[in-house]
Amino acid sequence: MDKYYTITELTREFGVSTRTLRFYEDEGLIHPERRGRTRFFRSTDRHLIKEILRGRRIGFSISEIREIIQVYKEPPGEAGQLRLMMKRLEDKRVELIQKRRDIEETLEEMSNVEEACLTRLAEIGVGT
Repeated sequence: MDKYYTITELTREFGVSTRTLRFYEDEGLIHPERRGRTRFFRSTDRHLIKEILRGRRIGFSISEIREIIQVYKEPPGEAGQLRLMMKRLEDKRVELIQKRRDIEETLEEMSNVEEACLTRLAEIGVGT
C-alpha cells in the first residue's frame, strides 16, 4: 500500500512553499492524487520533488528537468536517463567554468581600474 503525503508535510520536509509544489504540478513534473481540493502525494511524487529540487540547485531549468524525467519513463529508461544526466551535468560544468573565468577576468579588470584611479588621484594631488 502506497504511503501518501500531504502538501503541508512535503513543504515542511523540503523547505518549499505550497506554491512551488503547485507549480511543479502545473508543469506536469509531479502528479498528486486529488480528492476534492486536497492533494495526496505518493512516494514517487516525493522522490520526484527531491530530484527536481536537486536539479534546480545544480542550475537546471524546468524544461531540462522535465526532459530528464521523461527519458526515464521511455526506453531506454534509467540507462538513458543517466546518460542524459551526465551530458547535462557536463554542459552545466562547462558553463560554470566559463562563468568563473569571466568573473575572474572582471575582478582583475576592476583591480586594474581601481589601481589606475588611485594612481591618477595621487598624480593630481588628491588623497584618498
